[in-house]
Amino acid sequence: MKNNLYTAVLLILLSVSNVFSQNGNLITSEAQLQEMKLALKSDNLFHSAVNDAIEEVAPYLKSGLDVPVPKDLAGGYTHSQHKLNYTIMQKAGMLYQLTGNEQYAELIKNTLLKYAELFPTFDRHPATRSYSPGKFFWQCLNDANWLVYTSQAYSSIYEWLDAGTRDKLNKELFRPYADFLSVQTPQFFNRLHNHSTWANAAVGMIGLVIHDEDLIQKSLYGLPFENLYAKDNDGGDIIRADQKKAGFLANIDHAFSPDGYYFEGPYYQRYAMYPFLMYAVALDRNKKELDIFNYDNKILLKGIETLVQLSNEKGEFFPLNDAQKGMSYYSRELKLAISIAYEHGDVHRNGLLSIVKELNAVPLNYGGFLESNAIAQGKATTYQKRSLLVTDGNKGDKGAIGILRGSRQEYIMKFTQHGMGHGHFDRLSYLMYNKGDEVLQDYGAARYVNINQKDGGGYLKENKTWAKQTVAHNTLVIGDRTQCNAKVEKAESATPELYYFNAEDENVQIMSAKDSIAYDGVHQQRTLVLIKDNAFENPLLLDLFRADLPSDQKLRMPYNYKGQMMYSTFDNQPLNSLPVMGKKDGFQYLWKVGEAPSKGDFNQVNWFNNKVFYTLNMATSAEDSINFVLLGANDPKMNLRNDKAFHWLKTGKKGSNLYASVLETHGGYSYITELAPHTYSSIKNVNVVYNTNAYSAVTFENKEGKKWRFIMCNNDSSSSSKHKLKIGETTLKWKGVYLLEEI
Repeated sequence: MKNNLYTAVLLILLSVSNVFSQNGNLITSEAQLQEMKLALKSDNLFHSAVNDAIEEVAPYLKSGLDVPVPKDLAGGYTHSQHKLNYTIMQKAGMLYQLTGNEQYAELIKNTLLKYAELFPTFDRHPATRSYSPGKFFWQCLNDANWLVYTSQAYSSIYEWLDAGTRDKLNKELFRPYADFLSVQTPQFFNRLHNHSTWANAAVGMIGLVIHDEDLIQKSLYGLPFENLYAKDNDGGDIIRADQKKAGFLANIDHAFSPDGYYFEGPYYQRYAMYPFLMYAVALDRNKKELDIFNYDNKILLKGIETLVQLSNEKGEFFPLNDAQKGMSYYSRELKLAISIAYEHGDVHRNGLLSIVKELNAVPLNYGGFLESNAIAQGKATTYQKRSLLVTDGNKGDKGAIGILRGSRQEYIMKFTQHGMGHGHFDRLSYLMYNKGDEVLQDYGAARYVNINQKDGGGYLKENKTWAKQTVAHNTLVIGDRTQCNAKVEKAESATPELYYFNAEDENVQIMSAKDSIAYDGVHQQRTLVLIKDNAFENPLLLDLFRADLPSDQKLRMPYNYKGQMMYSTFDNQPLNSLPVMGKKDGFQYLWKVGEAPSKGDFNQVNWFNNKVFYTLNMATSAEDSINFVLLGANDPKMNLRNDKAFHWLKTGKKGSNLYASVLETHGGYSYITELAPHTYSSIKNVNVVYNTNAYSAVTFENKEGKKWRFIMCNNDSSSSSKHKLKIGETTLKWKGVYLLEEI
């Protein structure tokens, strides 16, 4: 076991720990602490977590923690130092409770007294970039983070402190801080948003520590409404016009769908779960009458399960809406969330333990202790990620995310509500992973979180002008315009609709959704079908994207691919210069690096990524063409990645238009043997044989002469309806929304 010295010291401290009886009344009961202390005599994950915390906090027991005058944006020294302070204090508080070592209590006390001296010396942070400037940080959101963590540290030493110090901290720091985050910044506190969830939890948790019922009630139910109908930094409404409630419980009611999906997307769901869950644990200990973990059909616990499902094979969250790529369930928020799901949940508990084993770490809490014990007892089972539909909206009626999984491939289609200021204009877009690697990507957010060189670590201007724009996603762009004219209000006014989802048959999984708000007068429908057949090395993805147009319009389907282009049947013409593709809607950042007309009614684009080959097999017409593009034009600060894409262009006609393609994953390459089997697609052709508002039908054939036909009913999703359709000289009959047959 590492840190043997820390372990020895810890055991000595435990032998005398009965001399103190301070109870961590906010998060951990005395009985739980006693159990956790006993576990420290064993070699397990929880013991490792304690040793890691001891090692992390140790340097500050001598030097103390610096409490600088606020100055910097995210990533700068003062910002980073105040973040460090609250994480160190929180860990020191838990270590004090477990060991009784008063050095940890002294560290917290001395740091808090420094904050109490600093707090009244200035009004707000000198940076004025936020709609709600903070105190120690440039935005109130980070101050709420500080108070959520610090309230845990303060609770751990509350009874240890002398009455005079407690009174000073309550009067000069914590009550004023709670007022600052609430009554002095109501536009921040009363939102239905992750910002307010942090604020509500912060005010409520400190209220529980200092036994202030007024703060607790404000946290749970919000403040009286005032004239707060303004916009935040991201263009979202601060207070919705129809909003009737505020506070922690209202945020739970509003933010989660019945399936546990959080309306701002997986990245922000991960972030918001920390205050949701930490305050829930505190309420579970101190406000039993709320029965918080059973609230709204156990929605907080359901949210944890859903969030884990919204990650790829590597545990990385699907980067929908504003999201930094690479964020995963390795984050501290998810380590905490999974531990709470294990402690309080009753579904897939032992399956979650397999993720804990993968993480090889548990958080420093009672749930982490329980996980550690269960793993030592061999209770872990394999966690199953599955194909599923995750509805959006607090009533489950505002679209959804569909996930199809098969043979280590993952296809995710987004047709949710917009997501307020963090939403992207990407209705009916999809992204693909293979073995956890991106194949068709969502750009995510244009932001370098907490890296000061890039605009103070905040969202870059390119987040609005590129990352949110439709062309940055794998969905149809009409007239080279962004959906909803890039207006959040319009995007929030209506959501796409689920048309059909069925993943019961592993050989034919299908999801389909419709939208009629993205472009005026245009009705769109996308159907993705994951087809598993022994004739193919891997499952195929059949993609049918139908657009019913009120007039002739230019259609563009971007494929933002990862990897190296191998070949294309399009006759790509070299360009002597790299023209910029437009002046707005994201096109101002794209160079056209190649263009080519269609070669008949079938074309292919083939690329290579992480030892695997991919081919998009396309049913084309003579009027179609392709653009090869590169991201990075008009970007002198080089804020954007130099990502690549190809765009499939059609001349859209009034009435029903159809993009039909089959994406095949095939072959491989060894850098050791330098052998590359199956580098070309086995698909011979794809043809559209019928397309109206009522039905769309395609055929596809492989090089061995096997042929399949797929028909989609576009206006009747009943599984019991009977259909009859004549295509050419063939009359087809079937029951249900689709027909797939080998012919």
